[in-house]
Amino acid sequence: MGRGRGSTGIRIMAAVLAVLVFLSGCSARKSVIAPYHTKPLIKPRAVAPAQKMGYAIQVGAFLEVDNAARLTRKLEGQGIDAFYFHHSSGFYKVRFGNFTSLAGATDEARRLKGLGIIEVFFIVKPGEYGQALGRSRSGLSLRDDIVDTAHGFIGMPYLWGSSELNAPLDCSGLVLAVYQLNGLDVPRTSAEQYAAGEQLDREDLDKGDLVFFATSGNGRISHVGIYIGDGKFIHAPGRGKTICADSLSSAYYSERFYGACSYLR
Repeated sequence: MGRGRGSTGIRIMAAVLAVLVFLSGCSARKSVIAPYHTKPLIKPRAVAPAQKMGYAIQVGAFLEVDNAARLTRKLEGQGIDAFYFHHSSGFYKVRFGNFTSLAGATDEARRLKGLGIIEVFFIVKPGEYGQALGRSRSGLSLRDDIVDTAHGFIGMPYLWGSSELNAPLDCSGLVLAVYQLNGLDVPRTSAEQYAAGEQLDREDLDKGDLVFFATSGNGRISHVGIYIGDGKFIHAPGRGKTICADSLSSAYYSERFYGACSYLR
């Protein structure tokens, strides 16, 4: 009898252990499957605002935009990111560089003059960027200044561009020009501009922010414009076209909209 009760107890304990092992196994299997959570459109992250410009070099006084673009190309041949713009004087001028000191900017300008690449030059100092445009900026916010500057590029040609990195005024080059003319430095390419800015939802756009598009068919950023309010943006649309304003709600750009970012928050 004692042996029977012992055997029964052992069988009960074995059964209990088997149940516990089974439940443990179920629990382990369930823990592998994580609950589904929708990912936010924008991942929160700390982003530094656009850096303020130091000293820049401004050269040229051209009546023809082609001559300003030609000088820009010559500077780019020296490994210098340069751009041209229409000054309020009526002339096209070229600007480049972001130097930490007046001496550094002056030395570089003199070097290029010695090589015969530039002639007369002017050093733009920190705090003088608005004045160097030759337009009164009183009473305008920085966002208004950026939009106003972008408007000044409308009608100018997209010249000699075969890729985003070698056109005097490609889409991201336009952004660089407009921001630097207002004393702010941003990265050179559209992908870098998007990555470095504070990413926004479309409904949070404000004047002067940047809008990005995937226009090349591979799902990657390939185009950028400057938002000017009322659902519109200014951009360099491509080779053979002039800089213009377009609508975010147009069929083409609405379907290819990738995202937006700000350097002005």
